[in-house]
Amino acid sequence: MQFQVISASISFIRSNIIYLSQFSLKEELMDNISNNNQYFEVTFSKQVIPSVADCEFEECEFNDCDFSDAIFKHCKFLNCSFNRCNLSLMKVPLTRFFEVDFNDCKMVGVDWTKADWPSFHRDSQLSFNRCILNDCSFFGLVLNELKLIECKIHDVDFRNGDFANSTMTFCDFTNSIFMKTNLQNVDFSDSSDFTIDVMQNRIAQAKFSRFEALSLLESLDIELVD
Repeated sequence: MQFQVISASISFIRSNIIYLSQFSLKEELMDNISNNNQYFEVTFSKQVIPSVADCEFEECEFNDCDFSDAIFKHCKFLNCSFNRCNLSLMKVPLTRFFEVDFNDCKMVGVDWTKADWPSFHRDSQLSFNRCILNDCSFFGLVLNELKLIECKIHDVDFRNGDFANSTMTFCDFTNSIFMKTNLQNVDFSDSSDFTIDVMQNRIAQAKFSRFEALSLLESLDIELVD
């Protein structure tokens, strides 16, 4: 009986040592991102890195990180979230994003066309909430059901893109470019300062706030009178 108790105690101690070892490893990963690694359910806080290659992040969370000018090459972000991060001028060659949320992030000058967007995923389930996306490029991308909520979107290139069934509400689109863009069934409710030529873009079933919808008539070269 005494032997069984001692054996059970040793097993308990060993299991706890393994648990503590695993916990310590996870804490270490939270402070370091290195090439050619996989990260699952890890939270990264206040990270600053110049470049990362061939990494996969699944169900990870990035909080208050500074990835400005960072290079993410041939990486994968699956079901991740970025919160209050600086991602301006971030470069994403051959990097894949799926089910990724960006919240309260600064993302100026990002060329999203360099990322990897598989043709079999027309809906990558990207969500930008209260972000600054000035001077970004989405040229020619197919991103159905894209979510842009309360974002500042100045001088952004949406030409030749397909954003059908997207939600783009409460956004400021000052000087952004739409040309040969599929905007069918897009919700622009409470968004402002967009310039969309109804003859050069597909806007069937799109939704606009009543007052802002008047700007759509500018492309028709007509005069409104009271």
